Amino acid sequence: MPKQSPAGPEPGADPAPERGSGRVQSVERTFELLEAMSDLGGTAGLSQLAARLALPLPTIHRLVRTLVDLGYVRQQPSREYALGPRLMRLGEHASQLLGTWAMPYLRELVDEIGESANLAMLDGDHVVYTAQVPGVHAMRMFTEVGRRAQVHCTAVGKAMLALMPPEQADMIVAGSVMHPQTGHTIVTPDGFRAELDRVREAGYAVDNEEQEIGVRCVAVAVPGRAPRAAVSISGPSPRMSDALIQQAVPLLRRAAEGVAGELEPLRPGTAQAG
Repeated sequence: MPKQSPAGPEPGADPAPERGSGRVQSVERTFELLEAMSDLGGTAGLSQLAARLALPLPTIHRLVRTLVDLGYVRQQPSREYALGPRLMRLGEHASQLLGTWAMPYLRELVDEIGESANLAMLDGDHVVYTAQVPGVHAMRMFTEVGRRAQVHCTAVGKAMLALMPPEQADMIVAGSVMHPQTGHTIVTPDGFRAELDRVREAGYAVDNEEQEIGVRCVAVAVPGRAPRAAVSISGPSPRMSDALIQQAVPLLRRAAEGVAGELEPLRPGTAQAG
C-alpha cells in the first residue's frame, strides 16, 4: 500500500514543476511575468498579470514581491507595479549584443542595395539606433549608434508601432510630443493613426523626408510577440526612389526574420519548419 504524503498542496497552489525537463518553472514564470509587464506598457496590476498569465493571484504576488525586493520591479503610488531600474543595465548590454548579432544581416542589405542599413530598438516613445553598416556611395547616410529619435517621424518607429495592437500604439503616441522635424512630419494623432493603417496594409514603413529634408528611409519591423526592433535602409531622396524601396522591402523582410531568429531562438523540443 503506498504511503500517504504528509500533507497535500494548499488550495490554489501551483502544480509541481515537471521533472527531468531541465527547466525550472519558477524561472520561466518570472520571465513570463516581466515580458507580460512589458507588453502592458511597463506598468500593470496584479489582477491584470494573473489574468494574462492564467496563474493564481497568490503566485503572481509572490513573484512580484520577490522582484520588488531585488529591484527589478517597483510599486507605484497607484499600487500597480512597474518595471524597475535594475533592468536598464541588462537592457543596455542586451541591445549592444543585438547590434552585434544583427551586423551580418545589415551587411547583406548593403551588399544588395548599396545604401546604409540600420537596426533600431524601441525605447518608450523614442527609437534608439543600435547598429549601422554604412552604404557604399561617397554621399551616404550616417547614424551614430546610440542616437535617439521620436517614433512619429521615423520609418523604424512607424514599422514597430504598426505591428503592435492599436491600443498599445495609441498609448505610446499619447505620451509623445509630436514635434515637426520638417514640413513633411506628421504631427497629429489622427494623421499618425492613418499612417499606421497604411503601414499595416503595406507591411513596411517609409520616412518621406519626415525626419530630415533630402533623406528617405524604408523599414520593416522585426517580427515577434512584442515588436521592439526594426531594420531599415536610408539614403538621399534622389537615390531612394519608389523602385528602390520596392526592391528593398523583401530584402528587409528577410533581414528582419534573421534578426528575429537571434532574438527568439528555437526553444528545446520545438521543430523548425522548412
